[in-house]
Amino acid sequence: LDAGSCNACDFEMGATSNPIYDLHRFGIAFVASPRHADMLMVTGVVTRNLEQALRMTYEAMPEPRLVMACGTCASGGNPYGSTYAIVGKAADVVPVDIAVPGCPPRPSSMIIALCAAADMLKERM
Repeated sequence: LDAGSCNACDFEMGATSNPIYDLHRFGIAFVASPRHADMLMVTGVVTRNLEQALRMTYEAMPEPRLVMACGTCASGGNPYGSTYAIVGKAADVVPVDIAVPGCPPRPSSMIIALCAAADMLKERM
């Protein structure tokens, strides 16, 4: 879910599926609906306009569910300072289980975090 990003994290997330990184070899795939997702990946600082969308997307996911904050904005919150338009980091709105730092994070870092998240899901089941 892009909660207010510059799209750099989203581009790098897309790169995880290319032939170089090949995320699918680990049995991990991106899905379009939160109802079919085990984990929600959040990019960008959470804006006031998208705060409710983030909450609703999280609530639409089945249990057990995980949240990954991707990038400095989603995991840290305020690289742009404090304004009326910004809520903050993803953890200010939904519980975050794993964070991937970087601006933007490398695809390899995201894959490592996704594999760790898969292990976390196994423990919760």
